[in-house]
Formats: sequence, structure tokens, C-alpha cells
Amino acid sequence: MTSFRSTLDKLVTDGLAGVPTDRDALMEVMASGDEHLLDVVVAAARLRRHHFANRVKLNYLVNLKSGLCPEDCGYCSQRLGSTADVLKYSWLKPQQAATAAAAGIDAGAVRVCLVASGRGPSDRDIDRVGDIVEAIRDRAPGVEVCACLGLLADGQADRLADTGVDAYNHNLNTSDRRYGTICTTHDFADRVDTVDRAKSAGLSPCSGLIAGMGETDADIVDVLMELRRIGSASVPVNFLIPFEGTPLAGTWDLTPQRCLRILAAARFACPGVEVRVGAGREVHLRSLQPLALHVANSIFLGDYLTSEGQAGKADLAMIADNGFVLEGAEDTEADASTAGARTELVRPRKRGAGTALAPNT
Repeated sequence: MTSFRSTLDKLVTDGLAGVPTDRDALMEVMASGDEHLLDVVVAAARLRRHHFANRVKLNYLVNLKSGLCPEDCGYCSQRLGSTADVLKYSWLKPQQAATAAAAGIDAGAVRVCLVASGRGPSDRDIDRVGDIVEAIRDRAPGVEVCACLGLLADGQADRLADTGVDAYNHNLNTSDRRYGTICTTHDFADRVDTVDRAKSAGLSPCSGLIAGMGETDADIVDVLMELRRIGSASVPVNFLIPFEGTPLAGTWDLTPQRCLRILAAARFACPGVEVRVGAGREVHLRSLQPLALHVANSIFLGDYLTSEGQAGKADLAMIADNGFVLEGAEDTEADASTAGARTELVRPRKRGAGTALAPNT
């Protein structure tokens, strides 16, 4: 126990000093027993508090184009050959997307994530995103916009930057060693290349992982080390939702405790970077979700691309109940006192029902 506490102390000391994290130390965190879980969370929380105080950043997804993707990523409900019961529709019109985004922005989201299924955008798709960004900014001039459109070709990252997009998301998902087991239509290097293109164009690079796909501790640590190497400014940590109709259906390998260790390893690997709790937190972290806020500083509000999330009202209550405030609030006291009012602005809907707009509209 004393030895492991020394490892945690060194991880914190190195993180505060900007010293790159030792891979062996991350492996120790991943291999630690449940009896050490609170020690791991407390150590990671020291880094989280140092860099982000008591603020939580809210992000909101808008699914611009859903289903019928030609890629065969095994985890995805929109993949080639998927029989998952999800919405399928072509591009939303700019005002539809802006209306969808407004639901999250009104509830406190400071970043809107615009996502479209497919291998990568066409030039026409880039134009569509530009029109959508303009419509969103007409209503909310200061909101951050992150695009997630797949693999980028020459010049496309620059064009997205010119449209006013602030960030680009393209997750590495798992280690290079394992990537071929979850996808055959593109490889790990393709994903790294797209993140590099986004970064070179001045877009904030957003790249993370999906846990729960049968990976080892070493795979988790390796992808985290690569995310640090490529300079990801935002690291979403997603937990597999094993959709029926996909190759990974029925894969339930995660426990709440393992999820917390993965989040803590992400914080230790990337101490001053935005670590976001992504999809699957509700079904895998379950009652331990509040502890995740003491490690990560960012969450998605409400629903995800093709699955329901926790109700936005519950998300905002969880943040307030744990002593956190929303990033972007004008002052801490006002943010805490109006949390109850904000929660009424977000109402989740059933996936596959009603209009083909983004969640909570």
C-alpha cells in the first residue's frame, strides 16, 4: 500500500510540475485493486482541481447526419452492416441544427459538437457545416463549435477553420496494436493523420478513446500515451454501449471501478487537458458517476448520437450537488442558485421517436 501511495504521490507531483507521466506508473494505476480506488480518485482530483478548479464544462451533441456509414467500426451502431435500430437521415438544415443546439446552449453548454456519419466530408459537406455554424452563431455568438466529420483530406481542415469551427474531434479509440480488430476500412495511422491535419490548421485537436471493447490495461495506457504525444487538447473517454446489431453486442466488460481507473489514468497522462466523460457513463459508472466529476472536468449534456443519455436535469443536479459550477457562468453564486431553473430547459426524448433532430429539442 505504501509503495502504491508513493506512485500516486509521484504522479501528482509530476503532473503539477509538467513532467511527462511514466508509463509504468499508469500501468500500476490500471492494475490497482478496488481497495485503492478512492486513493486513485483523490490523487487524480488534485490535478483536476489544480487545472480546472471546481468548474465543469458542458458539451452538447447535434447529430447532423445519422446512419448508413460505409466504415465498419465494430462498436458503432451506424456502421456498414449494422442492424441496430437507430435513426437514419441525411443532413439537417441549418436552422434545424441551430434549434437543436440552442436546447443545450440554453441549459449551460459552452461547446456544441456537430457530428455527421461517414468516412469523411465532401467539399459540399464542408459548405453545409459552414452554413450550420453561421446559423448557430447567429443565436449564440460565443459558443465553441467542434466538428466531427470523419477522416479529413487535403485542405479540408483549413476550410473548416475558415468557416468558424473551433475544434475537430476524431478519436483514436484504442491502441495501434488492437485497432485492426475493431475496424478494417481504415487504420490507426489514418486517425492520427486526421488529428494532425486539424491541429496544423489551427483547430483545437479533440481525440479520445472507447473503453470496454476487450482491450487490456496496456492498450488503455498505450492509447493515452499516444493522445498525449499528438497533443490532444480535449480527451473524451467513452465507454462502449454494446448495441444489438453490431459485432460488439453483448460485450459487457466494464465495472464502475474500472471506468474510474481509466478516467484517472487519462487525468494522470494528460494533467492539464480537458478530460471529458463521454458516452456510456450512465450504464457503466452508474451510481459512481459523481466520483467521475472529481477526475474529469467535462461531460456531454443529455443524449448522445444514437442512444439516450441521463436526463439533462439529472446531469445538472449532479454537478450542483457535488459542489461544482458550470464553466462559462458569469459568477459562481449565480450559477449555483439557478441550477434548478436551468434543469427545466433540458428534456430528453426517446431515440427513434419523433422528429429526426438532435436530442432534447
